[in-house]
Amino acid sequence: MAREFTRNLLIMGLSIMVGIVVITFFLADVVYQSQIQQLNSEHVSEIENIEENNIFFTSSFLESSVLLDSAREDRAFGNYHFDLAHLFFTSALSERNETKMDAYRLDCEKNCSKALPKYELSSQNFILASSFFESTKQYTNFQSYDTLLSMYVNLTNSGAKLTLLRYNATIYLKMIAENITFVNNSAVPLMDNLSDIMDLFNQTMMEYGGELGNYEEIQDEIDEYNIEGFSPIREQVP
Repeated sequence: MAREFTRNLLIMGLSIMVGIVVITFFLADVVYQSQIQQLNSEHVSEIENIEENNIFFTSSFLESSVLLDSAREDRAFGNYHFDLAHLFFTSALSERNETKMDAYRLDCEKNCSKALPKYELSSQNFILASSFFESTKQYTNFQSYDTLLSMYVNLTNSGAKLTLLRYNATIYLKMIAENITFVNNSAVPLMDNLSDIMDLFNQTMMEYGGELGNYEEIQDEIDEYNIEGFSPIREQVP
């Protein structure tokens, strides 16, 4: 009887130990699976955030680039009409025929009128592009991306200054052209302070030349940065 009791007690003890071992492994597996699920969830969330930032970064950069291209295009048209206006103006000053001088003067005024809205629109787009390039920085943590975006911000700010200077120069040129007439076979000013306006025009053109050098230097830096293999439109994989 004692043997049978001892045997039953041993079996019961073994059963309890086996149960404990099974429960321990079961709990360990549950904890392990829970950790795996947590890691998967964290990685999925991280990947989704990266993909979302990639989409926002690419979209914002493209919008910025479109605005920059529009600003450049309008600036080019403005420059075209300004250069024509300046050419007609110098031709008017050197003309000894009153009819031809008036024709050149009118052509100068017309091209000034065409250049002004182009410069105004270009300046607005340069400013918008600068804001868009700056806001694009929030979608990346990469220093190389941030560096290039800062270059574009500097470029668009410089572009805005260029178009404003040319806008002012165009206004001065138009005022000068409108206030010259033909006397004794030569062009003469109608306003007493026309020489002051001419000084403002020349000073503005000098400032424009200085800013143009800055603009072209920044553009060269961007071109060199891109030549080295950097591409702003690509996946941002850490």
